[in-house]
Amino acid sequence: MGLEVSENRNVDVLVFELKGRLDSNTSSEFEERLLGSIQDGESKIILDFENLEYISSAGLRVLLKAARELKGGDGKLQLCSLKDYIREVFDLSGFVSFLPIYNTKDECMDSF
Repeated sequence: MGLEVSENRNVDVLVFELKGRLDSNTSSEFEERLLGSIQDGESKIILDFENLEYISSAGLRVLLKAARELKGGDGKLQLCSLKDYIREVFDLSGFVSFLPIYNTKDECMDSF
């Protein structure tokens, strides 16, 4: 199983919905899309992980790069709808210290 990514716009917020696996096989393609959107001027980005089944260290690196890019331009990257075992990866890796995580997409949208 690979990774399916769909993009939706909600006013000035770009939402990426990920389905499948964000790992060494899929991370470079997603990195191009995510960093490309930031370079195109997007500053408010939500990653909806409701249908994400797995994330590896390669996937985490993509998120770290994007968060750094956005922070330099006063942007914000936020996550929502993580499965418990994926949330645990973020807790253990320390990523929760710099990536806001919300239970639902609505909570995430309201926080901007």
